[in-house]
Amino acid sequence: MGKGIRVLFAASLLLMLLDICKGSTIGVCYGRNADDLPTPDKVAQLVQLHNIKYLRIYDANIQVLKAFANTGVELMVGIANMDLLPISQFQSNADTWLKNNILPYYPTTKITYITVGAEVTEAPNNVSSMVVPAMHNVLTALKKAGLQRKIKVSTTHSLGVLSRSFPPSAGAFNSSHASFLKPLLEFLAENQSPFMVNIYPYYAYSDSHTNVSLDYALFESSTEVVDPNTGLLYTNMFDAQVDAIYFALMGVSFRTLKIMVTETGWPSKGSAKETAATPDNAQTYNTNLIRHVINDTGTPAKPGQELDVYVFSLFNENRKPGLESERNWGLFYPDQTSVYSLDFTGKGAVDTTTQANATSSSGKWCIASPTASEADLKNALDWACGPGNVDCSAIQPSQPCFEPDNLVSHASYAFNSYFQQNAATDIACSFGGAGVKTNKNPSYDNCLYMTTGNKTATSNGTTTTTAAHSTSSSTQTLSSLWVSCCLLLAFISFS
Repeated sequence: MGKGIRVLFAASLLLMLLDICKGSTIGVCYGRNADDLPTPDKVAQLVQLHNIKYLRIYDANIQVLKAFANTGVELMVGIANMDLLPISQFQSNADTWLKNNILPYYPTTKITYITVGAEVTEAPNNVSSMVVPAMHNVLTALKKAGLQRKIKVSTTHSLGVLSRSFPPSAGAFNSSHASFLKPLLEFLAENQSPFMVNIYPYYAYSDSHTNVSLDYALFESSTEVVDPNTGLLYTNMFDAQVDAIYFALMGVSFRTLKIMVTETGWPSKGSAKETAATPDNAQTYNTNLIRHVINDTGTPAKPGQELDVYVFSLFNENRKPGLESERNWGLFYPDQTSVYSLDFTGKGAVDTTTQANATSSSGKWCIASPTASEADLKNALDWACGPGNVDCSAIQPSQPCFEPDNLVSHASYAFNSYFQQNAATDIACSFGGAGVKTNKNPSYDNCLYMTTGNKTATSNGTTTTTAAHSTSSSTQTLSSLWVSCCLLLAFISFS
């Protein structure tokens, strides 16, 4: 009996260690407030092609849920503010919502979070009182289905939920939201769900550019801002805003709640007055953000703390109202081409000199990676010859590049064609890790591989250093995990 308890304890500890070592993650928000977007199945291909593993959607659209079946992409599904009333009033409505929108697709479609309402304290109609009752009803429905440990329930907030955010240590919740926040925070703590917040340094800069420098907002600052109460040093606005939430939670005795950033980003285009909304700034912000998160840097108040972050947004959305920038937060145009080059792994070199922010790697080619799996190559080839708009007629029977008739050869031709057609950027040879660049011309016999221009791509020494640091950090994490596993095995064996 004692041995069994020790084994169970050791197994539980190992699972905890595995969760700790998961590290921070980067996801992307998939908004659909547009009339020119690709179909969900093509979006699913695009997401996989760029190795995006986490996606937030704002409803439970059936076509989207179907499209992401068997992709391994983890989805955060939303319940809109307009649907809060019926779900908050009756348990049967929550049961029906789950039965119709989640259960038919789970677990083939990997759903991990349900957000109940969005930024309700900013909503024009007062719906905040409905959120927690709706969350309880959704959780009860999940419990009936046995999914309460698989799918977490929360709601998202704007930074406007705070009355103060500077200095970060003075972060405090707006007292007018107290009756809403107290039961909400109790729910999150009891169910180990994250406090979800949307954070936008872009707005902090654009609303107060006389007090906030652009470099500070873009993670590019060479100077530090000192919190006078704690002495903590801040080099970027993102960390300062996250820590303001941490301190606000501490102020109401919820210091152990995990924070998740469910939206952040930077627009690539704006009106004449929105001078900071440029492709260069958008690329700089999101590139630095991804590296900051993936390296598990944490924040000054929580160094090394895991932080999951979702970049807004996957596409430009032409039906969004407001300023020009509102319609230009996308990483991709509706035709699925990149607005600017972005490496979602946080390890690659990104050249920020742009054509429309796309660097040329002319004189180089892109071919299939020898380490890519057959499934990855096939998916990437299908995408390149389909949504990627590559002319793949040369690899059809009787055509000059059909032989050798194998997946690697055909994929290499298609990958290179897409690469050259898209300004030979690093991201255009990614294919979710299935593509690799080469200086050796892969042309043979009558099969000629396309090239563009005569300039070579530049690389950034700082980027290389960052990548090396990330690799070193990952190695240390894995080593620590193996040591922990060995100790656990020894504990089991000798107990």
